[in-house]
This record gives sequence, C-alpha cells and structure tokens, in this order.
Amino acid sequence: MLNFLARRVLQLIPTLFFVSVLIFSLQQLLPGDPALVMAGEERDPDVIAQIRQQYRLDQPVPVQYVYWMKGVLSGDFGESLRNKVPVRELIAQKLPVTMQLASMAIVIAFLVGIPAGIISAVKKGTAWDYGANFFALWGISTPNFWLGIMLIFLFSIKLGWLPASGYVPLTENWRASIASTIMPAFVLGNAIAAILMRHTRSAMLQVLESDYVRTARAKGLSERSVILKHAMRNALTPIITLGALELGTLLSGAVLTEQIFSIPGFGKLIVDAVFNRDYAVVQGVVLTTATIYITLNLIADIAYVLVNPRLRA
Repeated sequence: MLNFLARRVLQLIPTLFFVSVLIFSLQQLLPGDPALVMAGEERDPDVIAQIRQQYRLDQPVPVQYVYWMKGVLSGDFGESLRNKVPVRELIAQKLPVTMQLASMAIVIAFLVGIPAGIISAVKKGTAWDYGANFFALWGISTPNFWLGIMLIFLFSIKLGWLPASGYVPLTENWRASIASTIMPAFVLGNAIAAILMRHTRSAMLQVLESDYVRTARAKGLSERSVILKHAMRNALTPIITLGALELGTLLSGAVLTEQIFSIPGFGKLIVDAVFNRDYAVVQGVVLTTATIYITLNLIADIAYVLVNPRLRA
C-alpha cells in the first residue's frame, strides 16, 4: 500500500507542474496590461515603467514564471491588484465558503442519488423505476441558473422561508448559515444526484444479476440482507471515485451559482478577478482549484484501492 501511495504521489508532481505552466501561459494570452490596470487613471509612463519593474513585468515570460513559482512554493501567490492584499488571504477567506457549499451539495447528492438508484434497480420496471429515471433526466437537463431563479421565486419571494441572497458564516450562526446556503447547495447537488442515481442503478442491476447474489438468495437470505450486505457494497465501489471527482467539479462549477445567490466564495472571487484583470488572483484561485481537484482524485484512488486491494498492482 505504501508503494502504491508513493507512486501516486510522485505522479502528481509532473501533473501539477504541467497545470502551473498551462495556467501561467494562458494568463499571458489574455488581453489587457496589468501595469495599466495597477496604474489606474494615472497613465504617467514613469509610473507604469516603475510598476513593470516592481512586479517584474518587464522580464521575459519564462523568468516571470520562475519568480511566480518560487513564490507559490513558499505559499506566496502575489498581491491582488484591486484589493492590495495578498492573494493567499483572499483564498483563505473565500475557500471555506465554497467548500461549505460544495460539501452540502455533495451530501444532498449522495442522500438523494444513491437511494434513488438502489430503489430504481431493485424495483426495475415499476413506477418507482420510471419515477427515478424521470428525476435523473430532469436533474441532468435542468440549467442551474433557471433552477436557482425558480427556487428564489418560490422559497424567498412567495413563501419567505429562505433568504434570496447573501451568506452567513457558520461561526456566526449555524442555522442562518445553513438557511443561506441550502438553496445554492441544492442547485449544485441536483445534477450530481441525477448522475449518481444513473450510475448506482446501472451498477446495482449488474450486481443483482451476478452469481454470488443468486447464491445468497438460494441460501435463503432475506432480500434486505442480500441487497444491503452483498449487492450494495460491491455496487457502490465505483461511486466512491465518482463522488470524489464530482466534489472537485463543484469547486469550479460553483461560479454561476455563487453569482446568482451572491455567495462570496471562490466562484465570485474569480469572476470579479477576471473582470478587473486581477491576474494574480486568477492564477492563485485556478491553481488552488486544480490542486484540490488532483488531490481529491488521489484520495479517490486510495479509497478505491482500500475497497478493492487487487488494484494495488
């Protein structure tokens, strides 16, 4: 197991290096001059030249990349051009908000998608099966922005149960925090629940037709025992990987949802940074998101191997 873990960790190094080069290179291709943005209304050539020298913008791109990576490796992502604060402070403020949102979304997706998939497979061809498949099709097809607007209209404007926008930190008031994030979490978790339902149903149908399940039934075990102890355990193994990867996708996919509900998370941070050409923030946020995604992929691989030791080779 240690050899497998060491091998997978070593594989992350070239991946992260490639991702960092890609992020920095694409950033250079974007229109706009950071020096002009920092100079603001002051377009004095001397001031602009001083800014270029201070932030090494007058250096060749490879040299800029080396200085940027040296800072990143020491935890310094640079300084926000707009807010004049270190990028790592902005990331530290915004990341927990998006992580809370993504965690709630993945919990909703698991609580809805997996039971629906199991019931659909066990009751194949019944009204339960058709209902679950309709739910999955609806979940995958529904745009997040439309669902978000409909939820705001129903639960905020008509019923007045939930706030339409804004965010309350968990540390201030956990009830108000959940109330402020439950709708965007449902919007994010909706499509993932549908995907999990489809995968769970397919895996369960395959397992239920296997020989060992027929043997368990032939031994006289109850249907509940066969499904919960024998079929479900094997069927849900690939769902572990899928769930971890979807959690990583949520971090990057929360951009639109956070804008709709005015949630001050990673998504809103990167949108504001792009519009303000705050390149240091964009680089820091994208690199952090990519690192989290790759790390979650590693965790999923480890969990998968723990469940199925034959994959260690």
